[in-house]
Amino acid sequence: MTSQEPFHIEEDIRRAETPPAAFYREPRFLDLARERVFARSWQLVPEAERLREPGQLVPFSLLEGCLDEPLLLTRDAQGEVRCLSNVCTHRGNVVVKDDCRGQGMRCGYHGRRFGLDGRFQSMPEFEGAEGFPSPRDDLPRVALGRLGSFTFASVAPASPLESLVAPVRERLAWFPFEKLALDRSRSRDYLVQASWALYLDNYLEGFHIPYVHPALSGALSYPSYRTETFEQGSVQIGVAALGEDTFELPPSSADAGQRIAAYYFWLFPNTMLNVYPWGISVNVVVPLAVDRTRVSFLSYVSDPSKLDRGAGSGLDRVEKEDEAVVESVQRGVRSRLYERGRYSPSREIGVHHFHRLLARALST
Repeated sequence: MTSQEPFHIEEDIRRAETPPAAFYREPRFLDLARERVFARSWQLVPEAERLREPGQLVPFSLLEGCLDEPLLLTRDAQGEVRCLSNVCTHRGNVVVKDDCRGQGMRCGYHGRRFGLDGRFQSMPEFEGAEGFPSPRDDLPRVALGRLGSFTFASVAPASPLESLVAPVRERLAWFPFEKLALDRSRSRDYLVQASWALYLDNYLEGFHIPYVHPALSGALSYPSYRTETFEQGSVQIGVAALGEDTFELPPSSADAGQRIAAYYFWLFPNTMLNVYPWGISVNVVVPLAVDRTRVSFLSYVSDPSKLDRGAGSGLDRVEKEDEAVVESVQRGVRSRLYERGRYSPSREIGVHHFHRLLARALST
């Protein structure tokens, strides 16, 4: 381990040890992750659904409670969508407070004006200012991208969005993303009294399913459950037990002929796309404190007739079961007698991959 590495994860899972307990309980590690992991990541922007007509402006806070970055979505007369900083380049006031329509923006503090493309337009009482205006007076542009109907943004992306989502596009080339519609009645936030990373550790393995989720275990074939990793994420593939709902996969699918009940995609660092025959449950994990996490469940339905069946049913119950065990682990990692654990080489591939990516991101 170098002085730049908060912890080291051995590449060979057969010899590797999990992160030290201190990582899950000390605020300094969360502070480091906020800047080196989350500020450089791609985050889902569900607010983009409100941006439908030319001239609309939609303010939002990127990863509220963690990054709290004030951003703004705009759609111009030509229909082009942009994501901009929502902080005035004069004195730092938030420019747009609520959803609205217009041909531009005016800061309510000193009257600075911007176009819908973020370019500086005018400023009163600035006669005589040298070197003004300059590109620094424009609202900074924020990277924006899409995966099907989902919009992502990043203030300082460590890599292109496509490198993150390409495995999803390829595996789900047949999936009807265009039919997805957000069902707010099935969407909600959960507050978990545990580290964000412990929550993800739990999500990234099916090892615990027979012990923690009896109903889900009955819907899946545990011996056939498997995990595949890719550069910036992983997918867990749940094979259905006999009699349970499955996807109708086309011959072009990599999984054609298999009884797939669910795909559980994880995109580094904190986005999960749980794909079921009825649609996609998107989960966004947001660290609020070292031992407090908000998990936002957003249900996007493509086939309502398949709701509440198979592996994609009872998600609230499954979440409560996960919360209980993760909060128990949070209490455990505070122990003076626990330091690091080991990985199951066959069942904890996804957890090991997450820890490797996390250690690398924290050290750069």
